[in-house]
Amino acid sequence: MKQSILLLPGLCFMLAVNAQTSPGYNVNGKISDKQTGSPVADATILISETGAASRSDSTGRFNITVSKLPVTLKVTHISFEKLELIAAHTNPINITLNPSAGLIEGVVLSSKGIPTWLMDYSSSAELIGRKAITQLPTTSIYDATTYKKGVDLTTSSLLFKTPSTRGFNGSGSTRVNQLIDGMDNQAPGLNFFVGNFTGPTDLDIESVELLPGASSALYGPGGMNGTILMNTKNPFKYEGLSVQARQGIMHVDKSQRGKASPYYDYSLRWAKAFSPKFAVKIGAQYVKATDWLANDSSNYLRDGTTGKLIAGNRDSDPNYDGVNVYGDETKVDIRAFMAGINNPALVPILSPFMTQPQLVSRTGYREIETIDPETKNIKLSGAIHYKINENIEAQLMGYWATGNTVYTDDNRYALKGIKIGQYKFELKHKDWFFRTYTTQEDAGEAYSATVATQFFNESWKRSFDPANISGSWYPQYTSAFITKAATTFQQAYTQALMEGKTPEAALTIAQTAVVNGAPQFHREARSFADQGRPKPGSAEFTQLFDKVRKTPIPNGGLFKEKSQLWMTEGQYRFSKIRFADIIVGGNFKKYILDSDGTLFIDAEDPIRINELGAYVQVSKNLFNDKLTLTASGRFDKNENFKGKFTPRAAALVRLAKDHNLRLSYQTAYRFPGNLTQWIMLNVGGDYLLLGGLPWVMDTMNASKNPVYEVVNGVPASTAYTYKEFKPETMRSFEIGYKGLIGNKLLIDAYAYTGKYEDFLGRIGLYQPATDQAYSIVINSTNKVSTYGWGLGMDYRMGKNYSIFFNAYSDVIKDVPIGFKSYFNTPKYRMNAGFGNSGLGKSERISFNVMMRWQDAFEWEGELANGPVKAFTTVDAQVSYKLPKIKSMFRIGGTNVTNKYYKNAYGNPQIGGLYYVSFIYNL
Repeated sequence: MKQSILLLPGLCFMLAVNAQTSPGYNVNGKISDKQTGSPVADATILISETGAASRSDSTGRFNITVSKLPVTLKVTHISFEKLELIAAHTNPINITLNPSAGLIEGVVLSSKGIPTWLMDYSSSAELIGRKAITQLPTTSIYDATTYKKGVDLTTSSLLFKTPSTRGFNGSGSTRVNQLIDGMDNQAPGLNFFVGNFTGPTDLDIESVELLPGASSALYGPGGMNGTILMNTKNPFKYEGLSVQARQGIMHVDKSQRGKASPYYDYSLRWAKAFSPKFAVKIGAQYVKATDWLANDSSNYLRDGTTGKLIAGNRDSDPNYDGVNVYGDETKVDIRAFMAGINNPALVPILSPFMTQPQLVSRTGYREIETIDPETKNIKLSGAIHYKINENIEAQLMGYWATGNTVYTDDNRYALKGIKIGQYKFELKHKDWFFRTYTTQEDAGEAYSATVATQFFNESWKRSFDPANISGSWYPQYTSAFITKAATTFQQAYTQALMEGKTPEAALTIAQTAVVNGAPQFHREARSFADQGRPKPGSAEFTQLFDKVRKTPIPNGGLFKEKSQLWMTEGQYRFSKIRFADIIVGGNFKKYILDSDGTLFIDAEDPIRINELGAYVQVSKNLFNDKLTLTASGRFDKNENFKGKFTPRAAALVRLAKDHNLRLSYQTAYRFPGNLTQWIMLNVGGDYLLLGGLPWVMDTMNASKNPVYEVVNGVPASTAYTYKEFKPETMRSFEIGYKGLIGNKLLIDAYAYTGKYEDFLGRIGLYQPATDQAYSIVINSTNKVSTYGWGLGMDYRMGKNYSIFFNAYSDVIKDVPIGFKSYFNTPKYRMNAGFGNSGLGKSERISFNVMMRWQDAFEWEGELANGPVKAFTTVDAQVSYKLPKIKSMFRIGGTNVTNKYYKNAYGNPQIGGLYYVSFIYNL
C-alpha cells in the first residue's frame, strides 16, 4: 500500500499532462563503416542540446525527432571513433565512421546525468559496456566486475555476491555505494547490497560503471571506497523481445553434495515504444540451483568478537567449535556440575580437573544439514516511460524479487523466502532530474543458522533444566564422564596396591590414569548425552528444526524484519552558464527499521532515522581544453550524528591527443550503518553483538556492572568508558594516466594513498559480574592508512582479436593492536583475458577466456578469522551466431578447471559451473 501511495501521484501526473507539443523535425539518415561501406548497427545518436538519444538499426538507419534545427549530433559506437556533426535540415544524412581500437566505450552515463567521455573522466573509472556484456563468459554481471582492476568480489552464495574496491571487502560492503538507475541498492535494515538478487536482468543492463576511490562528494554516505553504477536500457532506444535460456550443471565431482546437480537460469526482456511519447518494458528472471557449500570444519576458539583457529576436532576437543558447524557455540565449564556432586569419594578423582576450565560444547550440525541447499530467485521488473515533451521524460519503475539465498556476516544467514522491492518515479531532463523511490524489505523466513541450531539443541534436550536435571544434557554428560573416570581411577588404584605401591603412590598413579583417559571419557560422555539425538534429514529433525527456525529471536532463529527506505532527491545543471559547468543537488532520506526486537533494539516501536544532503560541483575547461579543473563539495546530516562536509578537487591534463593525466584530492565519509548503530543480537556462543550508540551502555547495565575491554584474550585492568560515536572519514590523493597508443593499445594506471580517521571497527568487552561477553562498535583513535596502485592494458589486435591484462595492489597500515579493520583484500591480484568477437568471413563464431589470480591473505570477519588461500580461476565461453534470427548458442563455464576456492573465510567453496545457452536479441 505504501508503494502505491508513493507512485500514484507520479502516475496521475503523467496521465494528466497535456500531450500537445510542437510538430518537431525528423532527423534521419544512415550510418556506415568508412572503410568497408557496410552499415553500422547499434550506434548511439545523442542530441547535445536536449539529451535525447536514438540507436541505429540493423541496416544502419536511424530517426530522431527534435523541436528545432540546427542540432548537434554525437555519434558513438564501441568499434568506431566518436563523431560530432551539425544537422541543419531534415534531409537524410549519410554518416561514415572511422574504425577504432574499440577500447573506450562511448560515454560514462552516470546517474548524475553528466555525460563524460571515459577517456576524459578526471578520476579512476572502469566501464563494462553493452558489447562487453554480450561477450561475458560469467553467469552474471556481478561476477564480471571482479575482472576490472581495483575490484574484489565476496561470494556468500551463488546468488549473493558483493563487489568492493580498494580493500575493506565483505558481504554487503558498507564503504561502496551501489546504485541501479539512481536507486540505492542496499537493503535498508540488513545493510547489504542485493544487486544480483533484486534488480535488472543482464538482458536489461546497458552498462556498469565502477568508480574506485572516494566518491562521497557526489554520491553521498557510503562512497568512501567507490561507487558502482548500473544503468538499464531505455525502451525508447532498445525495443523488442530478448530471451536467454541457460541450463547447466554444478558439483560435477560430487565432493560437496554427493551428486551433480542442474543449474537453471531463464530470463526475458520486452520493450515497446507505442509512440514517440510512450514506451514500456518488462523483465523477468528465474534461477534455480543447488548452492555451493560452506563446509570448513576447522576448530575455532571464540573470544567475544575475536577468535583464532586451533588444533583439534570433534573427537579430540570436547570444546570443539567448527567454523561451518552450527549449534556447537553453546559451551559450559562442567566444573560447576562436578562441584555440585556432594560425594567426598570423588574429590581425589576429580581434583586434577578442577584447577582449570573444563569447557564442553554441545554437539553441532553441519551447514549441509541446517540450510536448504536449493537456492532460487524470481525477479520481476517493469517500467513506463512517458515523454512529456522533447526535453522531459517521466519514468515509473519497479523491481521485485523473492527467493532463497545465503548471506555471511556474524553468522551464516539463510535468507529463506526473503522479498525485496524497489519502486521509483523520476522526471528527467538534460539539465535536471527529480526522483523519489522506496525500498521495501521483508526478511520472510530468514534465520540465523547458528542461533536456530542452538535452539534446536535446546528444544531436543535442554542444556540444563533445574526441573529435570537428570534429563538435561550437561548433567548427563558430566555424570557419564565421572562414571568413566571413577571406574578408571578405581581400577588403576587397585592395580597399583596389588603391585605393592604405597597408598600415596597408588593415588598418583590412579590420578594420572584418569588424566590420560580424559579424552576417551569425553567421547563416551558425549555419546551418552547424545543418545536419541535426531538424525539430519529424519522426520523428527525436520519437524523440530522447522519449528525453531520459524520462532522469532530471542526464542528461536527467525528474523521478523520489515524495514523501509524512502528517498527523494533532485539535481539541476546550469547549462546556460557558459564560463563553467555547474550542478547542484540535494536529497532527503528516511529509514524505518522494524524487526520487532529480533535484530534491532526496536521491540516496542520501529526506529526512524532521517538524513539530509546537498552538494555542488563546478567544472571549468582552460587553455583550449588542455586542462579541466573540477571542484565539488557535499554536506550531509544524519540525526544521530553531527553534520559532515566533504570536498573534492580534481584536474585532468590533456598531455596530447588520447593521452591524459589525472590528479585528484578527495574526501569521503560514512555514517555508521543502521546495523552498526542499532543492532542487538545474540550471535551464538556467549557474546552479544551490539551497536555503537550510547544506548549500549544502558543495555549492558555498565554503570552497575562495569565492563572491560578484552585485548588478546585478556580483560583490561580498568573499566571501559563510553566515547563519542562518530562518522568515519577519509582523505585520499590519487594520480593516474590513461593513454591510447596507435589506436590499438589502451593503458590505464593509477596510484593512491588514503588516510582514515575515526575508523569504525569492533572491540570485545567482558562483564565479570554476569560472565557475559559483548561486541560493540567504536571509533579508533589511530589514523589508519592505505595505499595502492593499479595498471591495466587492453590491446585490440586484427581480425577481431583482443587481449587484456591488469594487476593491482592495496595495503593497509597503522592498525591498532586488537582492532579488527576488516580490510580483507590480498596484497596482489591479477586478471587477464583473450577473445575474439567474430571469427572468419561470416564472423559467426566468437569466444572469450578470462583468468583471475589473487594472492593469499588473512581474513578478518565477524563469523571467523582465518586464511584465504591464493587461487587461480578461469571462465570461458564459445558462441555461434545466427544473424538471420538475431540469436546465438553459447557453451561456457565458470571456474572451468573445477579447482575449488573461496574468496572469504567461512564462505562457501566455489566449484565449476558449466552451461549451454540460447540467447535471442541480446
